Amino acid sequence: MNINLDDTIVALSTPPGEGAIGVIRLSGKDAIGITNDLFRGRNLLEVEANTLHFGKIVAGANEQVIDEVVVGVFKGPRSYTGEEIIEISCHGSPYILQKVLSLCLKGGARMANRGEFTMRAFLNGKMDLSQAEAVADLIASKSEERHHLAMKQMRKGFSNEISSLRQELIDFAAMIELELDFSEEDVAFADREKLKELVEQINQVINKLRDSFHLGNVIKNGVTTVIAGRPNAGKSTLLNALLNEDRAIVSEIAGTTRDTIEETLNINGIEFRLIDTAGIREAHDQIESIGVEKTFEKIQKSTIVVYVFDVTITDPEQLWQELDYTVTQTRTDGINLLCVANKMDLNPYIKPTSYYKEGLVDAQNIITCSALNQMNIEYIKSKLYDMVVADPEMLDQTIVSNTRHYEALSQARESLDAVVDGLMSGVTADFIAMDIKRALYHLGEITGEISNEDLLDSIFTRFCIGK
Repeated sequence: MNINLDDTIVALSTPPGEGAIGVIRLSGKDAIGITNDLFRGRNLLEVEANTLHFGKIVAGANEQVIDEVVVGVFKGPRSYTGEEIIEISCHGSPYILQKVLSLCLKGGARMANRGEFTMRAFLNGKMDLSQAEAVADLIASKSEERHHLAMKQMRKGFSNEISSLRQELIDFAAMIELELDFSEEDVAFADREKLKELVEQINQVINKLRDSFHLGNVIKNGVTTVIAGRPNAGKSTLLNALLNEDRAIVSEIAGTTRDTIEETLNINGIEFRLIDTAGIREAHDQIESIGVEKTFEKIQKSTIVVYVFDVTITDPEQLWQELDYTVTQTRTDGINLLCVANKMDLNPYIKPTSYYKEGLVDAQNIITCSALNQMNIEYIKSKLYDMVVADPEMLDQTIVSNTRHYEALSQARESLDAVVDGLMSGVTADFIAMDIKRALYHLGEITGEISNEDLLDSIFTRFCIGK
């Protein structure tokens, strides 16, 4: 990626296509000057920072009016990128937007790379790397909890916690380094017992952050939830009931669903990707066989399996055999399983506890239901939520949702474990110093205190152009 900060960059910051308004953004030392040459209204070189100005964009010697616009002027360092920024709000005609972009390019700007505005904000010290990544998460947020998580990271909640851990280690590392300078005199500046206590405390925090990754990943990417069971158990009816719409075809004919049907359900701010699958049975034709194979593939990749069974025809032994068969086919141990005893309206005297089997079906994960009559649908939703958010109070704490952060924390913990092992076995200060440096390096990777061009390219090329 070209990260020459001397260039002035330009890009369309709103989605392409027709719209009421389109915004073109410039950033760089010549952003105001380039725009001022095209703008007829106030002299933008003389206006105050962080102000809006109405006028016209003109082109050519005859000053053909391209559009009436509002121009926002932001001056560094009090701007998003820390540089001069111009935002031109035009009418959302693709012709107008392309024409204004062309005029900016002709005036000396170049097209921005993906994520280059946010990269400049990072390079100019306006945000750290984890905050920059949170910008992309905020743009992509489709649920309340994902938005909440991204906003917390943008406000440096995660960064501050990492920086605090890192600073404590730096202070001890300095004492270890001082010992190395006086190694010939055999003096100890760092209290080994206090260092061990500190490392163990930091590891506790790191472990807590790592443990939060499961929840963070769920919030960020949603919960893959497969609805499985035998044909005619009521899987499609349950999908329709959960969505409160007729999304899947429902029929008394067994095997109606041959392919998977996927829809999204938002439960208390968490997205569940519901997948209705073909009924699990010995297939009667090639198409149904493909459908059953797809069912097992989806189960393997799922976070939760909602196994639906018909209480009018399924006794406990049959259910256990079906579940054993499903787990065997998918080679899935420890599956997050929710069993739904459907059609309770036709067999209201059945006892759900009779379907419990230790090691296979937990009693609290067997729910009675009549999908056709909307019986217990809200309870099923709350149960799904509880299965991924075991402790709602965690939502107010620092949560890790980025795989890169999780891996860096894991590597930092390994280095700190080596520090503790070294202290216990009495290794020399130089080896302890090396392990502390490795831990500092991995923690610094999260916030960008340690970074390289390949890492920055990997992160910022995931952004949209114009951000």
